Amino acid sequence: MAYTTIDKPSDYFNTVLYTGNGSNGHAITGVGFQPDLVWGKSRSGATDHYWVDAVRGATKVLRSNFNGAEYTQADSLVSFDTDGFTLDDDNSGGASGNFNTNAVTYASWNWLGANGTASNSDGSITSTVSANTTSGFSIVQWTGTGANGTIGHGLGVAPSMIIVKANAVKDWMVGHDSIGWTKYLNLNTTSAPSTASTVWQDTAPTSLLFSVGSSTDVNTSSTSMIAYCFAEVKGFSKFGSYVGNGSTDGRFVYTGFKPAWLLIKRNAVESWILVDNKRGSQASWNYLLANTSGSEVAALPYDFLSNGIKFRTASQNESGVTYYYMCFAENPFVTSTGIPATAR
Repeated sequence: MAYTTIDKPSDYFNTVLYTGNGSNGHAITGVGFQPDLVWGKSRSGATDHYWVDAVRGATKVLRSNFNGAEYTQADSLVSFDTDGFTLDDDNSGGASGNFNTNAVTYASWNWLGANGTASNSDGSITSTVSANTTSGFSIVQWTGTGANGTIGHGLGVAPSMIIVKANAVKDWMVGHDSIGWTKYLNLNTTSAPSTASTVWQDTAPTSLLFSVGSSTDVNTSSTSMIAYCFAEVKGFSKFGSYVGNGSTDGRFVYTGFKPAWLLIKRNAVESWILVDNKRGSQASWNYLLANTSGSEVAALPYDFLSNGIKFRTASQNESGVTYYYMCFAENPFVTSTGIPATAR
């Protein structure tokens, strides 16, 4: 199948900022849909990133800055709702401050899946999938075998980026078309791309499947595994790379839409930079690091243009250096009817 242009990206991905209140039943609204994946982070405090998805279930938390297993926390994200999600916080300690501490500001990044799951037997290993075939996003769960296998992702087109986490003390594994499927990155570390045939079997995903090898980071035997799969969709998402030029009149990266959210990783030892259009402005975007618990920092002057990104700083634009990125849209450059979105 081929995806058509998405005219209203916020129907499928949206950033919502909120302030914690330290109380049970704190409803976060304004997402615009019932999310299947919520990735959140305190902006003002040094707390962990939290990932909660509807396939593993509410209260089941992973942390992208940490290689630990999933943990269950009652006073966390307790439900996925029609226009957002609900948080509890009984102030019992632990990691509750990751979600809803009184007066603390937070960012949440929300993706729509299928609002339900289906069994998928396209691969050699049966998976449970929540796939949105309009926006090219799926959540895939399976039980690891410890041996080479294939997993059905439910998207109908090949994903360009896959993030895998085992429910064990294992790194977050990232595959990306621009680094090639003989290599991988770790979302929870600063490490450069590494090569290993035991991760993706040196095999690019297809329209039905992605491959996993014997590496315990992607296929731990008898262990629950989760993957977040992203396919490129015109006017909505872009996964690629660029080479910096070291100038304040920096590289322009064409996306085909006005960006709303951007994750960048240098092809070297460096953190994952995360910015969105709700925190800061063109002159100084506020950024967080996906692999650390650090608080938000302001200082990245990118231009989010109608059809891409213009870098205005040496950071993320060092001369001759390759960067990999993941980007979602505020609005497409041209709608499905051929009308420039910026004319609206």
